[in-house]
Amino acid sequence: MFSVYLLKSLKDNSYYIGQTDDVNKRLQEHNSGCVKSTKSRKPFLLLGAEEYKTRSESRWREYELKHYPRRKTKFIKKYTTNEKNR
Repeated sequence: MFSVYLLKSLKDNSYYIGQTDDVNKRLQEHNSGCVKSTKSRKPFLLLGAEEYKTRSESRWREYELKHYPRRKTKFIKKYTTNEKNR
């Protein structure tokens, strides 16, 4: 299984969208500073993930979310609507 995930930086409250085949391992990599693009914004909280059968599907979804603002906003809202209740 492959996933498209949403992270929230606890440092600056920004969001990060990525795709992987192991969400927990990837979250650890983000939080340990191994990911160049998020190194300065750690620590991160995993807000949610969507699962896909193939890497191709998950890569397309990640591309879609990063290049179409309305879809990105909808994706973020899906996982942050109840965030205040956590």
